[in-house]
Amino acid sequence: METLVSRLHLQDKYKKKMSPADFLKIGPPVKQSHDTSEKDLAHTFLQRLMMLDYRARYIPVRQDNPANSVPVSDSDDFDDLFSDSVDSDESKQSHVHPVDVQMAVFHCSDSFLKQNMVTKLSQCQYALPLLVPDPVTMDIECPLWTFRQITKTWKIIQIKDSNVVTMKSMPICKAETLMVSFFRLGSLSVSKSQLMNTLINDRHSTFFHRNCKGSTKSRHLMDGVAEIAWYCPAGKPNDSFTDCIAFCNLHGDALLIEKQREILTEKSSVNVVLVPTLEKGQKSTTVIQALYKSPKPLIILIADNNRGAVPVKDGKYKMGLKDRNQSDVSEEVKEIIRKVLSGPHASFQLESMAKVSGIRVDEDDAVCQKGKSAAMKTINMLQGIEISKIKDNFLPCQGDLWHEWCRINKELYHLKGNIEKDKSQKEQQLMKIRQDQCKASYSKLMQTFTKRLLSLPPKEKEYFLKWTKTLIDALSTDDLSSILQSYDEKWTEVLTLKKKHDKSALLTSKQTELEEISKKLQSATFGLEHIFREMGQIYEAHKAVKPKSRCTDWAKYPELAADLMISGHPVELMDGDAGQVPLTWISGLLDEVIKKLGDQRVFVLSVLGVQSSGKSTMLNAMFGLQFAVSAGRCTKGAFMQLVKVSEEVKKDFKFEYVLVVDTEGLRALELAGNATLHHDNELATFVVGLGNLTLINIFGENPAEMQDVLQIVVQAFMRMKKVKLSSSCVFVHQNVTDIGAAEKNMDGKRRLQEKLDQMAQLAAKEESCDAECFSDVIAFDVQKDVKYFAQLWEGSPPMAPPNPGYSESIQELKNIILSKAKPSTGTSLSHFKSKIHDLWNALMNEQFVFSFKNTLEIAVYRRLEVQYGNWTWALRSNMLTIENQLHTRIENGNLDKVERSDLFKEMNNKYKEVEKDMTKYFEDDKDKEMLVQWRGRFENKIKEFQEELVRGVERKLDEVIQQKKACKKLDEKKPEFENKLLQKSKELAHQLKDKAKDEDELKTQFNSVWSHWVKELTADTQPIKDIKLEDDQANILNDFGFEWDCIIESKSSGKYKIISKVGNYADYVVLRKQQNTAGQNIVNQVVTLIVDAGKKVVNHLRGPLEYEDQELIRSLINNVEKQSLDAIMSKPVATRGYSSTYLQEVAKKAQETVAEFEKHKKYAFKKEFTVNLLLYVFDQAGSWLSQSHKTFTLNNDVHTYLECKKTQYFNIFRSFCKGSSSAVVFGEMICEKLKASTVEGVCNKTAIDLAGEMRCTFPAFCGNRLNLEKHLLKSLAEKEDFDAFITYIRNPKKQVEAFIEEKVNEHIFREQRDKSLNILRKNVDDISQLINQALFDATNEVKAQSGDIDMWTDEFSSFLEDNLTLDTISCQNFRGINNFDFLKEEIERGLESIKEEMKQLSLDKMKGFRLRPDQILIDQLCNCCWETCPFCAAVCTNTMKDHLPGDHSVPFHRSQSVKGWHYRNTVEMVSCFCTTNVTSDKHFLNKNTDDYVPYKIYRTAGPPYENWSITPDESKLKYWTWFVCRFQKKLEDHYGLKFTARGEIPSEWKTHTKEEAIQSLDEMYKL
Repeated sequence: METLVSRLHLQDKYKKKMSPADFLKIGPPVKQSHDTSEKDLAHTFLQRLMMLDYRARYIPVRQDNPANSVPVSDSDDFDDLFSDSVDSDESKQSHVHPVDVQMAVFHCSDSFLKQNMVTKLSQCQYALPLLVPDPVTMDIECPLWTFRQITKTWKIIQIKDSNVVTMKSMPICKAETLMVSFFRLGSLSVSKSQLMNTLINDRHSTFFHRNCKGSTKSRHLMDGVAEIAWYCPAGKPNDSFTDCIAFCNLHGDALLIEKQREILTEKSSVNVVLVPTLEKGQKSTTVIQALYKSPKPLIILIADNNRGAVPVKDGKYKMGLKDRNQSDVSEEVKEIIRKVLSGPHASFQLESMAKVSGIRVDEDDAVCQKGKSAAMKTINMLQGIEISKIKDNFLPCQGDLWHEWCRINKELYHLKGNIEKDKSQKEQQLMKIRQDQCKASYSKLMQTFTKRLLSLPPKEKEYFLKWTKTLIDALSTDDLSSILQSYDEKWTEVLTLKKKHDKSALLTSKQTELEEISKKLQSATFGLEHIFREMGQIYEAHKAVKPKSRCTDWAKYPELAADLMISGHPVELMDGDAGQVPLTWISGLLDEVIKKLGDQRVFVLSVLGVQSSGKSTMLNAMFGLQFAVSAGRCTKGAFMQLVKVSEEVKKDFKFEYVLVVDTEGLRALELAGNATLHHDNELATFVVGLGNLTLINIFGENPAEMQDVLQIVVQAFMRMKKVKLSSSCVFVHQNVTDIGAAEKNMDGKRRLQEKLDQMAQLAAKEESCDAECFSDVIAFDVQKDVKYFAQLWEGSPPMAPPNPGYSESIQELKNIILSKAKPSTGTSLSHFKSKIHDLWNALMNEQFVFSFKNTLEIAVYRRLEVQYGNWTWALRSNMLTIENQLHTRIENGNLDKVERSDLFKEMNNKYKEVEKDMTKYFEDDKDKEMLVQWRGRFENKIKEFQEELVRGVERKLDEVIQQKKACKKLDEKKPEFENKLLQKSKELAHQLKDKAKDEDELKTQFNSVWSHWVKELTADTQPIKDIKLEDDQANILNDFGFEWDCIIESKSSGKYKIISKVGNYADYVVLRKQQNTAGQNIVNQVVTLIVDAGKKVVNHLRGPLEYEDQELIRSLINNVEKQSLDAIMSKPVATRGYSSTYLQEVAKKAQETVAEFEKHKKYAFKKEFTVNLLLYVFDQAGSWLSQSHKTFTLNNDVHTYLECKKTQYFNIFRSFCKGSSSAVVFGEMICEKLKASTVEGVCNKTAIDLAGEMRCTFPAFCGNRLNLEKHLLKSLAEKEDFDAFITYIRNPKKQVEAFIEEKVNEHIFREQRDKSLNILRKNVDDISQLINQALFDATNEVKAQSGDIDMWTDEFSSFLEDNLTLDTISCQNFRGINNFDFLKEEIERGLESIKEEMKQLSLDKMKGFRLRPDQILIDQLCNCCWETCPFCAAVCTNTMKDHLPGDHSVPFHRSQSVKGWHYRNTVEMVSCFCTTNVTSDKHFLNKNTDDYVPYKIYRTAGPPYENWSITPDESKLKYWTWFVCRFQKKLEDHYGLKFTARGEIPSEWKTHTKEEAIQSLDEMYKL
């Protein structure tokens, strides 16, 4: 044994056994025959056996010593031929005997691998080890456990019942059959095993014999092994035997193997003994005598006798074998066996072996017994209960309750009437079912089963599950056999009628009968998967009801299922009985798998095919899987199983697992007629969407039979293309008769290609898509992507072995799949989980493509948006700094032109940094495969953003230059004014120096002369007048023909201020008189609503002002406002001043727009409307006009300029009075100028820094646009300010800007005041340091060059020109200064006090300067998409402006009542959400065409509808339901409508609290 194990490289496996896990993985390709070395032999044997290749029993081994290595004699002597002395290669070791390989592997396997191995040997129609001596101790073991998975099916002809064929199918351990045992006593020249093969299947070596390929003399592990095989009749006249018979073969000389011989002779019904000769006195005589005396029939076959069969006495025969034809012998033996077994005989049952003394039974192992005992306790409670009632009694959650839940859930996608009420009621019904499930969920069976799963150790748990499955299968065997037989018969009848194209009532009735049998079959089908399905339903029910107790058993169910999935068990993905994916259960399960394995990448292989086309068999053979396979019955629903990629080949793949999804058959006859097509479409779309690769399995060669399947599959691929899910496919033709004929295959491929192209065109019409051929839909090469499979069986079942060509095809297909998988990165488990949700949710809605929402893609895109915000902010903050410097230079008169190329140059370094970051993100991110689709678009957008920034700054700086030029006249006069004022101050000070100590006197004297000086200096200039906007506005309105009363009334009431927020414009319009077809006048329709029991009467104009009219008026107001503001802001007010003609132009244009709007309407506006609209526009423009005119005045009005210098010159005058030197006064003057410019510089820099700090750390500002929206909505809910809500609904951008401003103020002035002050103080320090450095450098430069005060001033200014705006410094009166060190000290002293003063600077100061943090953040955060949903006005939350062709989308859709929708010609509000509407059967009026369009295909209505992605939403959207209930009355008053009748608010909405509303925002943000 040691030598053998060593030769096979199994040394380490003899003690530490091999397990199924060693083979349930993707390994290197199976070695080809000529390529197998001895060390690979055992593994290759097992791999081939798992692939159902019966040739695994003999695998030729590569010879390392070539045959010609034997030395050849040079002698020509003929005698050498007869000599034994010629060298022979005796040293050469013979190859390992094939059965030794099999038995060595058997001994080195654990019980589960043994079981798999024996099951596969059985499928290969090989004999199975029944009694096995231990190779070391020689103890005999019966491996009963290994037989537990084997089920045999056979058919018996009942002759007395007029040849009725009865089918039997049962686990072989339970089958009670007759047994014929064969022994040989002594050594024989004939092969016992070969003879036995002719009795069972003369075409196949069921028992290995000496003449089999690969047999050698040396056989080590087979002697003493008893093998068993069963003959199963096919129910045909040429059957060898009429019933199932076991044949047992004891290998070796039975004289030496006493124990096994005794067991078999006792258990068998007939004993067959082969002897070399039959004479008394031999060793064998005693044995033969005992058998002869036994009542059991005996057949003695004598090797040296040539006579035919001779009956010696009743049931005892002898027969010669010498020189006889083997087939004659075989027929005679068969005849004898038939004869002797025709009477009553003791039958043999495998399970009885457990009671045999003196042998060890593998099932007696403690661990197996514990598993069995636990399973028995679980299954015993089912004994005696009719199989079809078990599920109802013990698994109540998956029966009617679950099916009813699925039915109602599907109805949620076909809502009618008051759809929100209907939806709310259905959701309550669903919750009620979940509660009922919770109550019913603790059946005794489930409690016992789950308790065992939770408590048993891994090995015992595995036994427990296997035993449970075995015991359950045994329960239903008899019932299922009879139902399956009647199903089979009925199916045959239906197919026969279909082939005759019989469409009579007979076919219909037969189909109905088939349907009835199918239902019966469904209720009688009971397996382990149903128990796991129940676990899933218990989990889903409890999870939905959310009980408070946390440490409950149901919460651990997903973990249990995850353990099973990881260990290689198939897990139900889709419940085929209910036609539903239990999303909550699958999510919980996959979450647990991710917890245990990590978020591994998997390659998803989906399999589709016609019912009974051998999909599961093919997958089990290909990957060693465990998908259920049973005659006439397919996988129900969809199952998934994980297969690990082994370490040896991991380097070749980019994923860790292959996840196989096996499905029930398409066109499954069991499923109800009309529902079948829809079900098939759903299933195909679902699995094609999940798969990275889809195998389409076709049975047979006739494309006509495939037509329906192909259409479904092609349509599924087309849908995937439309929702941008890429997939690939391979077609597998099974059961092809002649796979060798290349010409035939070529013709088959050509026909398949034609059929696929035809189907693609059909599907293209169905899906409204352009596709001429199948390759337009999916990358497909008919030469490479079609595989032909041989028939599975080599001959006729049930005795036929699998066709070796089949396993070759399996290996080739596996290689094709893996070669296609190599370049793929697969899918992460978390992505797979979200894909299941996305696909299923979209499938629930009939319009799959419209409804599909790729959750993971959305999440990845949102993360990209956050990065985009970071990149744009990096560019913007860099540009703000550049702009600040250039602005300062312009103000200092050092720059009079800004070149665009210079701005790009300045930004170049930062832009390269951003580009580098982008490249890194797109190439290194874990979701880079998904990100690649947006890379080009985002790179272009960043480039566009940079160009937009540059253009914007260029425009702004040009305006500053223009303003600078406009006030050139004043700038030129400033030095003159300064010199004169300095001179006059000096002179006055000289006169009053004796009064220097009397501050009040000095002030009085200075004030008395100041106005005189100003008058003198401005004698030739007129002051610029203040503007009187209100007077101008009223006069313009009056000039346009509006009465003063009307104007005054509008202004005093203040109504004009809220014209854009009005909910109902009925008060502003009057109906025109029109003629209808009958020539009758239609008078104004007035609907009077009596509210609050008659206390309040509200009049509403109804008829003309439908919702669409209200929206048009709002749109008109918005358009007039925009065009007016654009026109006003284009005027050069800041450079040339204000003129009332600007307002006149705007008013004229607005009036024309209103008149044009009215032309084709059935109503006209009252005067109040136009007056209010114009006042509103004036009001909106007012602040801009005032500010711009103020800028103009400051820059151009001499009087204003001089007035602002008064304090400065009083200080100079006071210094002179005190007798200060020129250097001291000059120093004070410089400090005064520096103080003003330092405040400006510090405030502008602090504004940029604070904006940057908030952009990076403030939760509302540091994410994407959606994040900002979430925080805004939270803020609105917390304040409960209805007016703010209305502003948000009508003008979201305005409300967002207000929110940003409010949050910035809160942050800076309250919440983070200290932090903000620290930023400000740091900037004070930075600028002070800058000034000190400039002071030091200027002083040193002047001293080095012996310069004067003019040079010092120029040097000092030039050092600060990029950072501070310095006012004109005149040196005319300070020419005498030459001690620059003293001047420097004076200025430094002054700067210290300025610095201290600056540190006490209020943050409010920032509001008065050019840059404000709130405005910077508004520019950054509001530079996004502002399109609103055409149904509910929710604003698109895409961070990128102009993001088309990407759809507009928002996760916060809302009730259409929020926007004021109502039912036509009524006052009933529309309370529905558009996300609910798109699942309903309702229609809407397309405002472009006045046609009604079903909501389900809203995109077909053209723009703006087609650019919006509105997916069906199961979430409660509690935020907007809370809003509607909280402000119901205010909404009704605002719009003049009512929540009544069809618009009634569902009662469930009223239960939603503000806290839940705010929480729902967080939940939806995670989606």
